[in-house]
Amino acid sequence: MATLQGKTVVVVGGTSGIGFAVALASLQSQAKTVIIASSSQEKVDRGIQRLKAHNLPGEVKGEVVNARDSESVKQFTIGLGAVDHIVWSSGDNPGKSLFDSTIDTVEKGQATFEIRFWGPFVLAKHAKFNPGGSLTLTSGMAAWKPWKGAHLGSGMLSSLDGLTRGLAVDLAPVRVNLVNPGLIDTELFDAMFGEKKQEVFATFDKKTLLGRIGKPEEIAEAYLFLMKCGFITGQIIYVEGGGILV
Repeated sequence: MATLQGKTVVVVGGTSGIGFAVALASLQSQAKTVIIASSSQEKVDRGIQRLKAHNLPGEVKGEVVNARDSESVKQFTIGLGAVDHIVWSSGDNPGKSLFDSTIDTVEKGQATFEIRFWGPFVLAKHAKFNPGGSLTLTSGMAAWKPWKGAHLGSGMLSSLDGLTRGLAVDLAPVRVNLVNPGLIDTELFDAMFGEKKQEVFATFDKKTLLGRIGKPEEIAEAYLFLMKCGFITGQIIYVEGGGILV
């Protein structure tokens, strides 16, 4: 079975949620070094502490990067040097921007694209990969099953499909893929729904074939596969419990 032994894995957005699960899974898969990046030193320090608490082999490092700022992303990426795998899981609170019905101008709407689209776009321009390297982006369920009021978020997330395929062509032989998760129980939804989270989740349970919400560690397996499998690029992996079919 393939492992990440001897590899350096970078996870932008790796201090919480899906990103943290990917960072932890990378260490469990024997990665030599895992670098997590987030928007504040406090988040980075807390993420490093949580990862080290598992007492796994492998070095854990952290970096601060403002995913909304192109220059910050550029300097962060250049500072990494050559790495093996980069995962971009960073994203803002979708309840605040992706589905905000008050957004009615290009200027307001453009902010929705800053982290999830333009962030990895800039990173890809400056990243250096060792042979066999990969870049994995992250989308969301509104790309494949939008709901009322989600047209801006759906459009932005769907644009990642094209970005992924385009980067796969331009960066080859570096592999570029996209994970599209369904509803996953992460801190992001704590911020969105607060005490009503479980009530909201209960309604979504009925909208998957598996009858439940996903776990971060389950989604992390998709990222591990895309890092380890050397013959996949330009692809979208849906990990959504069969929600597409309901």
